[in-house]
Amino acid sequence: MQPEGPSSLLIRGGDIVTADETYTADILCEGETIAAIGEDLPAPDGAEVIDATGKYVFPGFVDPHVHIHLPFMGTHAKDDYASGSRAALAGGTTTLIEMVCPARDDEPLDALELWMGKAAGVSACDYSFHMGVTRFDAGVEAQLREIVADEGITSFKVFLAYKGAFGISDAELYGTLKLAAELGVTVTAHCENAELIAGLQAELLAAGKTGPEWHEPSRPAAVEAEGCHHLMSFAEFTGASVYVVHTSNRPAVENILAARERGVDAKIEVVVPHLLLDKSYAERPGFEGAKYVMSPPLRDRGQGEFLWRALADGSIDTVATDHAPFDFEAQKRRLGEGDFTKIPNGIPGVEDRVNLLYTHGVAAGRIDLNTFVRAASTEAAKTFGLYPKKGAIAAGADADLVVYDPDYRGTISAVTQQMNVDYSAYEGWEICGRPALVTVRGEVAARDGVFVGTPGRGRLLRRRPVA
Repeated sequence: MQPEGPSSLLIRGGDIVTADETYTADILCEGETIAAIGEDLPAPDGAEVIDATGKYVFPGFVDPHVHIHLPFMGTHAKDDYASGSRAALAGGTTTLIEMVCPARDDEPLDALELWMGKAAGVSACDYSFHMGVTRFDAGVEAQLREIVADEGITSFKVFLAYKGAFGISDAELYGTLKLAAELGVTVTAHCENAELIAGLQAELLAAGKTGPEWHEPSRPAAVEAEGCHHLMSFAEFTGASVYVVHTSNRPAVENILAARERGVDAKIEVVVPHLLLDKSYAERPGFEGAKYVMSPPLRDRGQGEFLWRALADGSIDTVATDHAPFDFEAQKRRLGEGDFTKIPNGIPGVEDRVNLLYTHGVAAGRIDLNTFVRAASTEAAKTFGLYPKKGAIAAGADADLVVYDPDYRGTISAVTQQMNVDYSAYEGWEICGRPALVTVRGEVAARDGVFVGTPGRGRLLRRRPVA
């Protein structure tokens, strides 16, 4: 028996913050959508009334870069959609866009069916996918056309890294971008130089440099910057729209900005670890540094400060997580001790993104509230064809809302997190601010950091090309 859908919800007196405006008003939600916004709105009979006085009301946050189901480096990510969506909602994220990452020999349609099957009837929040392209030939092209036209998946994902696994050749990159330009879809890209990385890794291991502290030297900033320049050249030639994921350093960002000046349609994503952590974390003794191994790696502290400035001035478009949860003991240590190239890459964070960005961005004076909403919600919704149903507070939009308490004070810990992983990269970090209430299409899904929603209610969001 299906649970009853949401009825009426009135959020009264909150300070509404969008990417462009800040004002005080009431929001009436009827069913799954926002019905009205105004002052002193009457409460319908039977409506739940939420007093949001002294709190912010944000559009539901969109994380455009997560891994929930991820077979990778000889193991699998720990979250499933039950735990991952609960954690997302507890932290204020109401929409996830996951990367479908097929093996090179997998058929795209089969891979998409597998990933969709992991979410359907399980996810508590809404979701969509970027279709990974790990090879490109005539058969793959035909399937990608079908995926865009029939499945509503209007973004691809390519890796200019992970040689021998997800990585593609230049010929395959050209074919993918040319098809994307024709179809009007966006190509998201992990930009590094796979050949340079392979050579550097071999040199370091041969010299007996095997610990996690050598991960960053094997993938230095110049390797990422070259990968960004490489992608920009192909995007310029094909006319494709591109979105560079997890940019970690100034030279990489500047290569993308230079391409924008030449007319390339290129968006820039940064992820929370690159804003808040630096490579010293991966240098911690006793193999503790493995907790902080991700690609591109954590950089010098000054790179994070540059990224904050670029976020504030609009050069960087979105803030995501690249959520990739692998246990420290059973996965990172067991597989990677003695060879840093075998440490499963990734840092979990889907639960903490919004609170960390508010604490270290807004509350610390690095970004304003409107930039916060733009980068963590609205811009991703616009880029990937979800706006204005998502990422907006307006009549007719989905009633995905976050009532945020800026007076809350708390501490992040693996003991209390809802992500299914045995550590937190931010263990003991204090936060100022937390969602007091989170709704997904009009239904209350989380209260005070605790999931209270309906498992399996999340909906696959079928999208249309933006271009």
